[in-house]
Amino acid sequence: MAKSLHPTVDVRRAADRFRTKISWLDSKHSFSFSNNYDPRNTHHGLLLVNNDDIVRAGKGFETHPHEDMEIVTWVLRGSLVHQDSVGHNGLIYPGLAQRMSAGTGIMHSEKNDSWRLEGTKSRHTEPVHFVQMWVVPDENGIKPGYQQMEIEDAALHGKFAVVASGIKRHKSDAAIQIKNRYAALHAARLKKGDQVTLPDAPFLHLFLPAGHVSLEGTGDLFAGDAVRFTATGGQKVTALKSSELLVWEMHATVQGW
Repeated sequence: MAKSLHPTVDVRRAADRFRTKISWLDSKHSFSFSNNYDPRNTHHGLLLVNNDDIVRAGKGFETHPHEDMEIVTWVLRGSLVHQDSVGHNGLIYPGLAQRMSAGTGIMHSEKNDSWRLEGTKSRHTEPVHFVQMWVVPDENGIKPGYQQMEIEDAALHGKFAVVASGIKRHKSDAAIQIKNRYAALHAARLKKGDQVTLPDAPFLHLFLPAGHVSLEGTGDLFAGDAVRFTATGGQKVTALKSSELLVWEMHATVQGW
């Protein structure tokens, strides 16, 4: 596939994203999402959604449906409570990989249920900052599923860890599995001066949810910036301050979008 593609490095700046801002939610969308639709910006590779969300304490997404989508959530700050109609529930926090396979249909909610005890009273306090990413599954109509796994802090610092993957060679490395054999999510936490090398793939999506880095051959990237790579990879990323990277490696693209 890569042989028929032209190498491109497409930088998308944070300020140019679609945005949904209401009383309890500040959500920035890298791709068309909900009422924010642009037919020229529906996906890259197999990635359809890359939402950068901040949810106020005590608030969140009420029960709502999904189907035929692999949904991966990565928390940067705070915590998020997940509950779904298949009986899964859990607390998602920084360093915990989480995947929900919507399959034939699932209902779920996501709430920021952070509390702090102050004397004899407790109150909601901290906002939660997380990135939610959707990739298409290999096939529709699968049984809904859920998986979460904590990644050791040392596995993320100064190098990439495989957060979620359906690629065969990652079977023993990935914290969680996704139902797409052509896609994998890598994450890294970098301190100033750390350097990582991007994987090679027909399609890559780099998202910088926090920090400031330099991308070889391109220049500076800041929090909220993203880069869409086609038929290229192997560039070095150097942290100019403490940063967090999320990189999708994809060996196919969505057909018919």
